Amino acid sequence: MEGAPQFECPLWCVLCRSGKAWLSQLCQGAGEVLWLPNGLLSSKLPQLFDIHQVPKVFQEDGITSGYRHPRSSALDCILSSFQMNNETVNIWTHFLATWYFLWRFGMLWCSTDFVSDSYNWPLLVYMLLICLYPFTSSCAHTFSTMSPEARHICFFFDYGAISLYSLGCAITYGSYVMPDCLVNSWLHHHFVPFAVFNTLVCTSLSCYSRFLEMPFPHRSKMLRTLAFVYPFIFDNIPLFHRLTLCCEDGCNPSETLFVHCYHLIFAFLTCFLFASHLPERLAPGHFDYIGHSHQLFHICAVVGTHFQMEALLTDMASRRAWLAANTVVPSFLGTVGAMALAVVLNLAVIATFSAVLLQVHHCRAANRGGNVQPTAELKEQ
Repeated sequence: MEGAPQFECPLWCVLCRSGKAWLSQLCQGAGEVLWLPNGLLSSKLPQLFDIHQVPKVFQEDGITSGYRHPRSSALDCILSSFQMNNETVNIWTHFLATWYFLWRFGMLWCSTDFVSDSYNWPLLVYMLLICLYPFTSSCAHTFSTMSPEARHICFFFDYGAISLYSLGCAITYGSYVMPDCLVNSWLHHHFVPFAVFNTLVCTSLSCYSRFLEMPFPHRSKMLRTLAFVYPFIFDNIPLFHRLTLCCEDGCNPSETLFVHCYHLIFAFLTCFLFASHLPERLAPGHFDYIGHSHQLFHICAVVGTHFQMEALLTDMASRRAWLAANTVVPSFLGTVGAMALAVVLNLAVIATFSAVLLQVHHCRAANRGGNVQPTAELKEQ
């Protein structure tokens, strides 16, 4: 056999091809359920492109086909979610997760006093934000092919939503997960203000990393990974401390601690998949439509959030009496107020980076003597 040996993955590739066919049928069925006219999805959507046919800003490592038109209209972007392409699973994994978390929020709303009982305010903030981040991600993946600038701005909002989710984690961890020995400590009193600051760091670094994607792709990836890992480590200081104390004291881990560990395992997998681009790097072209790292990353993130939510609900219920006797109840300013402040500040950061991005685009277009036409962009490498 001549040439370099090729990576073979018969079982996994067969599963991916079967999954692609099944998902195509599912998308077609969804279109019929929504009463989309026959043939609309195939006749109105622009054709899909290979990696060498789209601008570099749209290209993904290891994904060689299934790219949407880089100048799609908003309607085309929406309809493309019912067509099999390399973003379809990304869109639906987080869109369906949004409805799952909304359903859980609705069930909790019926059984929990979120209005007058301040002990529940951290949970209220957390539930709002775990509904926000998958919805924002789904929208970002849906509309990211309207233009290169729209792609960057869509993911600016995606990063902002992830930053706010990290704040929701910090608020609930500071209220329900903080170990007994750290309750009323300096860290406990300043945990939420630091977390608000961390959202600005996370959003700023991740947005800035998009400006480095073309000239320094590896540096961009490292910076973005750091932007997400840093607030995660900070938010989990109370949990890491509880796990350390349990290991040192030789205690029998509670069921809640096991559920927290499940969340940590899926969080690690989420980070690994985001940074590694596996498995598509090992077999480019085999995982274009189903099975690539970003899809697996979405699934691990949602499953990890589910375990985190279950562990928080258990800690919240089991520690209520002790926390009520040994610390002050959560304040409106430290929960809903902190979330509102973080939303305003992060929107300001996103607006700033968006304005800079559009200004750069305007200057480049002026230097070229006008806007780049879509046909020319398709030839750009």
